[in-house]
Amino acid sequence: MRKGYIHIYTGNSKGKTTAALGLALRAMGAGLKVFVGQFVKRRICSEHKALERFKDLVTIKQYGTGFLRGKALTPSEKASAKKGLKDAKKALLSGQYDMVILDEVNIAIHYGVISADDVLELLDKKPLETEVIITGRYADEKLIEKADLVTEMREIKHYFKQGVKARKGIEY
Repeated sequence: MRKGYIHIYTGNSKGKTTAALGLALRAMGAGLKVFVGQFVKRRICSEHKALERFKDLVTIKQYGTGFLRGKALTPSEKASAKKGLKDAKKALLSGQYDMVILDEVNIAIHYGVISADDVLELLDKKPLETEVIITGRYADEKLIEKADLVTEMREIKHYFKQGVKARKGIEY
């Protein structure tokens, strides 16, 4: 039995979800099953269309109402995130998935949609062999402490600052 680790991809730059989905692609290529729970996000992007082709290996669900950016939280946003945690726990404990991705869960924690303690409780129940990937800016210190691997994406230069808009197939 192989040991699964806890990864965190955080920081102020592009690439956190991309890194997580790259790991998902690699896992699926090895025949592993993946659960992707996307917190905050709600729109169908190009990666969803690609992953739909591998329904036997990946389950992807969204639990958000869009970008938060400090606005007041609605009861439906909190309920959606709680459902996401519940589904992630179910996926983690089901034995069906080799990898569980909690995309943008750091953002959901930062804006108070869910608590770091709720996520830590979930991680404490992680089966030994399951890989867990956590993404989003503002990773909580308690999660960083719990993780086995933490990568900070740091923006050095970005074409958005030159007025380039998000492009289909690249940013979404």
